[in-house]
Amino acid sequence: MTHPIIADLNSRYTAKKYDATKRISTEDMDVIKESLRLSASSINSQPWKFIVLESEEAKERFHGTFSNMFQFNQPHAREASHTILFAHNPSFDKVQYRKVVDAEVSSGHLPAERYNDMLEGAFGFVELNTDESGFNGNWTKAQSYIALGNTLHTLARMGIASTSMEGVDAKLIGEEFKDELGGYVCDFALALGYPKLDEDYNYGLPKARLPLEEIITVL
Repeated sequence: MTHPIIADLNSRYTAKKYDATKRISTEDMDVIKESLRLSASSINSQPWKFIVLESEEAKERFHGTFSNMFQFNQPHAREASHTILFAHNPSFDKVQYRKVVDAEVSSGHLPAERYNDMLEGAFGFVELNTDESGFNGNWTKAQSYIALGNTLHTLARMGIASTSMEGVDAKLIGEEFKDELGGYVCDFALALGYPKLDEDYNYGLPKARLPLEEIITVL
């Protein structure tokens, strides 16, 4: 199949070694940031924050969060051009959702007379996933994975390598980036940059995916 989308997905892989001398341009980072902003989420909730680590100081702070575990990912903290911390709101509430509904109206997407319909009706999806303590982090974290998928395709289209990292220490990240997170939780991160091909054992290998007929049923 020769469709451009399939070409993107076939070229995408998980980088294992980055060239620390190569940096993503400001212009390309602007595209990546906008693709994050435009990511889909249930009821357009957008219960996330994306913290872009670009400076050497920020990278070093992230590097230090690997002191207890997942040291196999630690080199990416310094060597990747950038790292994005994907953070979700563990207690998304109606006050926060109101900001979304305000944006829906101000953008012209939602008629003003339907404001309360969306605020009260759509928020029911959040309430279905909220426990008695107000925790709905499992639901909001799921939304942040939609943004991750969107970003992976964006990077593939741009020819920029990436490494999704669930192998991070959420506790230490929460402590080190407490001020930036503002109560949000980061359970995974995305390193991005340009691979050091002569040392990246994962580059150029064929895709290993299950057969189409095993995973897709057409009725």
